[in-house]
Amino acid sequence: MPDWERMSLDVTFLGSGDAFGSGGRLQACIALRWDGQHVLLDCGASSLIALRRGGLEPTSVDAILISHLHGDHFGGLPFFVLDQQFSRRERPLLVAGPPGLKARTQQAMEVLFPGSSETRQRFELQWVELGERAEMDLGSVRVTAYAVPHASGAPAYALRVACADKVVAYSGDGAWSEALVEASAGADLFICEAYTFDRPVRYHLDYASLCQHRDQLRCRQLVLTHMGRDMLDRTVATTRAEDGLTLTL
Repeated sequence: MPDWERMSLDVTFLGSGDAFGSGGRLQACIALRWDGQHVLLDCGASSLIALRRGGLEPTSVDAILISHLHGDHFGGLPFFVLDQQFSRRERPLLVAGPPGLKARTQQAMEVLFPGSSETRQRFELQWVELGERAEMDLGSVRVTAYAVPHASGAPAYALRVACADKVVAYSGDGAWSEALVEASAGADLFICEAYTFDRPVRYHLDYASLCQHRDQLRCRQLVLTHMGRDMLDRTVATTRAEDGLTLTL
């Protein structure tokens, strides 16, 4: 049996909150770590804080996968890139996400730190645009993106990420759609938004709707994230993420 078939995957919820810090939670940032590899799912504006609070050095991150272009999911990239520049990073960093990710990040950098987007990095910064339903080999991971209903000025994706012999699916943000069934099929873990308990919010998924479709999800484990105040005040049977939670698959 190849060594990678015996590897464990640690999934750490560095940030499990919504855009507004409900419950004192940090914004979306999930670390996947296995066999010396380190990949982030989303990089919300508070991600540097989340990484250091979790005892993880940003220089250890090999790749960042972005679900969609809202600030609580990609807004930490300007800070992350600048931090790596000042930390004298030398090895490459890969950043992958929806079409327009590079341009939107550079625009954000210019708003936050004028002139910073034109600074030549000490390290190779690789930008990859994910195409819908196209499995892409990104070195240590294979990623498939599925379009979900969420207005963000660019396509919004649920992501299916294969790390060695483990598969993690991530809904990002979005109303219920059959894309979530496809993305999570057979996954070892499906990390799914549950923004509200049963109150419909356009372009978001509520827990009641998720429960209605639970039998369609063929994942081995389901964990809720991106919960607003309404959801945090409820008691539910499904496992809920919290900042600092680590699951080993």
